[in-house]
Amino acid sequence: MTFNNLTWLDLLCLTGVGVYLVKKVVIKKNLIPYPPGPRGWPLIGNILDIPRTKPWVTFTEWGEMYGDITHIEVLGRHIIVLNSVKTAVEMMDNKSIVYSDRPVLPMSGELVGWKDSLPFLPYGDLFRQQRKNLHRVIGSRAAMGVYNEIEEAETHQFLKRVLAKPDRLQGHVRHTVGAIVLRISHGYEVKENDDPFIDLANRVTANGSEATEPGAFLVDILPFLTKVPAWFPGAGFKRIAREWRGTLEEMVSAPHEFVKDQMAAGIAPVSLTSNLLEGGVSAKEDHAVKWSAFSLYAGGTDTTVSAIYSFFLAMTLFPDVQKRAQAEIDAVVGPGRLPSFADRDSLPYTEALVKEVLRWNVVLPTGFPHCVAEDDIHDGYYIPKGSIVLPNIWFMLNDPRTYANPSQFNPERFLAKDGKEPETEPRTTCFGFGRRVCPGLHLADASIWISTAMSLAVFDISKVVENGVELTPEVDPLPGTASHPKPFKCSIKPRSATALGLIEQDTNY
Repeated sequence: MTFNNLTWLDLLCLTGVGVYLVKKVVIKKNLIPYPPGPRGWPLIGNILDIPRTKPWVTFTEWGEMYGDITHIEVLGRHIIVLNSVKTAVEMMDNKSIVYSDRPVLPMSGELVGWKDSLPFLPYGDLFRQQRKNLHRVIGSRAAMGVYNEIEEAETHQFLKRVLAKPDRLQGHVRHTVGAIVLRISHGYEVKENDDPFIDLANRVTANGSEATEPGAFLVDILPFLTKVPAWFPGAGFKRIAREWRGTLEEMVSAPHEFVKDQMAAGIAPVSLTSNLLEGGVSAKEDHAVKWSAFSLYAGGTDTTVSAIYSFFLAMTLFPDVQKRAQAEIDAVVGPGRLPSFADRDSLPYTEALVKEVLRWNVVLPTGFPHCVAEDDIHDGYYIPKGSIVLPNIWFMLNDPRTYANPSQFNPERFLAKDGKEPETEPRTTCFGFGRRVCPGLHLADASIWISTAMSLAVFDISKVVENGVELTPEVDPLPGTASHPKPFKCSIKPRSATALGLIEQDTNY
């Protein structure tokens, strides 16, 4: 049941608001005001103001009208939207103990079953255990260095796939990112074609992005709908959730059992899962390991896929940027080999290009909802316990107060020039805030960088010409918690015979 097809059941449920109001006879009167926001309706509050698609656009409009903090209320649940990095840092970083909880998400967390994964866990012991598990493996750039060889080898295979079938770019990106994460999380080497875990994981991440999009399912606004039986007219969301839950449970369990079987046979390669299971674990610990490994996959794939696909879109649209980055790589790396992580510090423009990709096409436009653990007063406004807090990351990375001409794709904004300081580092924003910052940020950053450097070294990326007409891709991010560029066509060809040789060569990674 979505907002796009409201049924008589929805209206029946809205009448149930009366039951809620009976329980709320006495309304707490606060001398301290809530943050400003659109005026709600009697009984239902701002339920009609919740955007159905691309919520970051509506949130940006609210920011223009009401300032950096916007407040709405839906059936007694307070929702706070943040429209500046400064405010997000003050609240979610500086007061992280207050702003690090997670709300209960009825559709994705309870019905689909994501509640045991790290992004959904409430702040507490289980959350800290999973973060500790992931930090051991990918918690810093230095820790990620152990996996540089895997990243380089899988990205080289990506180049070969793109060379063979350039019209399947997005599929190649998904395959490669999945292959890298599964090697790290479970020691699993994916098959070149029709890999069962890759197919399963792609469905799980797509379902998860759809299930968590703000305003997509009415049950997230009216949680009592979770009690409606699946056969009831209009309760199609229950049937969707049951299907998605089965896919999720298979993705969580199947790779975990694969590692256990390999360990029993004495042939398990080193991975997050095998390391954590070494020496035996209790049932509770086994559960935590299983979901930690899945959380690594869930947090490190869909977002990275979106960013790499956005890179190819940017290179299609901005050939001058591509040429400058290629000139830098040619000068530093030379024609005889592919770039490696050892070259990263010597490629400042390429580094700036990666930053601009992350800023220009924001992967998580509204972040992931935080929940307030206790009453707070911020900037003279009352923020009640239990409020949902949504950072409008899209606007933060397109805020003209922070980025000059934000609609322009310009990597130079991140380079010091003529005594002028670089503009604000986007990676401090796009990966979230406080104790909920993405634990896979170093993995995602490494994957995006090596894909960018290797692809630029050997490919020319340009617009497709059909029937004598040059096709310009549309820049239109798709809805979803993890937003992807709309599918587009581009031409991808080897830069030279030497580049072709580098793609086709066998390497000993």
